[in-house]
Amino acid sequence: MNIDVLINGRLVGMLTHDPQLNRFSFIYADEWLNREDRFALCPQIPLPPFVTESAETHSAAVRRFFENLLPEGQALDDAAAAHQVSKSNLAAMLIAVGRETAGAISIRTEQPNLTDQEQLRPLPISEISERIRHRPHRPFSVWDGKVRLSIAGFQDKIAAYRENGDWFLVEGPNYASTYILKPEPVADPMRGMTSNEFFCMRLAAHIKLPAAQVELLHVPEPVLVIKRFDRKLSDHGVERLHIIDGCQALGLSVSYKYERPYGNNPDVQHIRDGASLPKLFDLIDQATPTPTDQRLRLLRWTIFQILIGNTDAHAKNLSFFSTGAGLLLSPAYDLVCGIAFRSEKIDKTYAMAIGDAFSADGLSPFEWANFASKCNLKLLLVSKELERMSNLVLKVIDEVMREALHDGAERDHLALVMDTIKAECQRQLIIAPRIREVLLKLL
Repeated sequence: MNIDVLINGRLVGMLTHDPQLNRFSFIYADEWLNREDRFALCPQIPLPPFVTESAETHSAAVRRFFENLLPEGQALDDAAAAHQVSKSNLAAMLIAVGRETAGAISIRTEQPNLTDQEQLRPLPISEISERIRHRPHRPFSVWDGKVRLSIAGFQDKIAAYRENGDWFLVEGPNYASTYILKPEPVADPMRGMTSNEFFCMRLAAHIKLPAAQVELLHVPEPVLVIKRFDRKLSDHGVERLHIIDGCQALGLSVSYKYERPYGNNPDVQHIRDGASLPKLFDLIDQATPTPTDQRLRLLRWTIFQILIGNTDAHAKNLSFFSTGAGLLLSPAYDLVCGIAFRSEKIDKTYAMAIGDAFSADGLSPFEWANFASKCNLKLLLVSKELERMSNLVLKVIDEVMREALHDGAERDHLALVMDTIKAECQRQLIIAPRIREVLLKLL
């Protein structure tokens, strides 16, 4: 099986799968290598010349990169069922859903038909509402028999294009979705998710933390509308920007997006082979053209996750723009106050530890210092940023609350979110100066 891999209609290379050996390979196209603006798909699939590696090592790296393009959970099951392929068949799944992925990559197995035309399939608000209400019986990611999104994550979502206030599902080489629509989760324990994420994303924007633009749409069911930062409108249509998530950047399988890939049970919680903050900071040192700036951005992203109580800030909820110069952090997304959900079914442990602390209860001045040491950060910088950001959040949070309520967010749930965040900021304001005390003890 030979699969063309394209970016904005330009051939980047050929993905090949040998079913007998279950081995993958990827070879960059000459026309891509001859471009001045060429770049590698990810650090583990570098542009030539590169050090020779075994076929097995190369295959594993290619598999890990491309499997991270697929949706997860029920969305993956729905995509497999819609196309009547096994969800474990990576090549088949890429062919099925690879036209609209996160970032710029699209998949093609044959030359496009020149008679094919761009399609803008109208998406009325009433139809969105109807599909939201019937999700227990009809998968939300499948419309007109086609999977309308290949973006990782467990939440229901579709990708859509907006023009003059109207919504469309799109097909064709020059058009692509420009927004992601996320309705309220079906599961009752997650009630309030759209308002929660809307509030946390707006809070990030208010303190100048780069984050995706969001709005709240009521159809009348609440829908979080996220403007895609991996898309850019141009005179020729929609340009796709190449981004890779933290797992792709680190060369990890999707199953290693959490630092504890085998879970938090006592018998396996000591195994920390998954994505971690020290690994991400080390990646920045190696792969970015502006390490000082990017390290500060990652530190601020990390601190904000703690302040809002986002226990699901794993490696696939962090992305990088991949450019010829190297990797650059993308705007933040999937910012949610997980601690505000009171259900025991929702894990309250951190996806990636601060030092050795996997929970708010365990996060002490020493663990912040431990985090700084492991990530090669100055303790004084960590202390000052923690204090500065805590004060900033407390300064703007009431205004963000008023704006969110004006836009139709759910008051009762946001009251829990705001109380949770305020309490954490106040706690971190006590902890921040004590980090400097740890420094003095070490001198």
